[in-house]
Amino acid sequence: MINKRDFVASVGLAGVMLPAANAIAAPGNKAGNAQPVLLTVSGAVGKTNRGALDPVIDQMMGKHSIQFSKAFAFDAAALQRLPAVTIKPTLEYDGKPHTLEGPLLVTVLEAAGVPRGSNVQLGLRAVDGYNVAISLADAAQYRMIVATRIDGQPMALGGLGPQWAVYDADNVAPFKDKPVKERFALCPWGMYHIDVKAAA
Repeated sequence: MINKRDFVASVGLAGVMLPAANAIAAPGNKAGNAQPVLLTVSGAVGKTNRGALDPVIDQMMGKHSIQFSKAFAFDAAALQRLPAVTIKPTLEYDGKPHTLEGPLLVTVLEAAGVPRGSNVQLGLRAVDGYNVAISLADAAQYRMIVATRIDGQPMALGGLGPQWAVYDADNVAPFKDKPVKERFALCPWGMYHIDVKAAA
């Protein structure tokens, strides 16, 4: 269950830098103004703005056995430029509704060159190694968002951020009638990588 994830012990994050710590100029940023990357999308993407995984710089990705020859990287500004939606699910952590804001996951993937309706599987990876497999069709049906803000504040690393792939579980048919603590297993907080694979 997602609420049983041990953020530090499972990976030993001490001394491991986010792979996004290398600054990459996301589209729209001028050279010299590059910001740290917060989300990397690799695999069957139609657009790229970075090269292969670097085993020296991309330490966390390497520890999570992620490999790619090219990818699309988003910094905070690139994610903020995408149209945002707002959801207000009841969260398992305190049993209260919270306001979450961010672009739809399908919108993020579309910006990386993954057309809506593509027959692909997604691997949503969190900083502690938690990995969720979900189809793009299901992510679209659930109106999953890449939340970057909670209750009006940016999501922090060490909390639920920098991004949280999440849906409004109070109003999504497969989850709304489940106990709150059983609604979010498909929703990795601390998400930093999405692997896109053609469905078999």
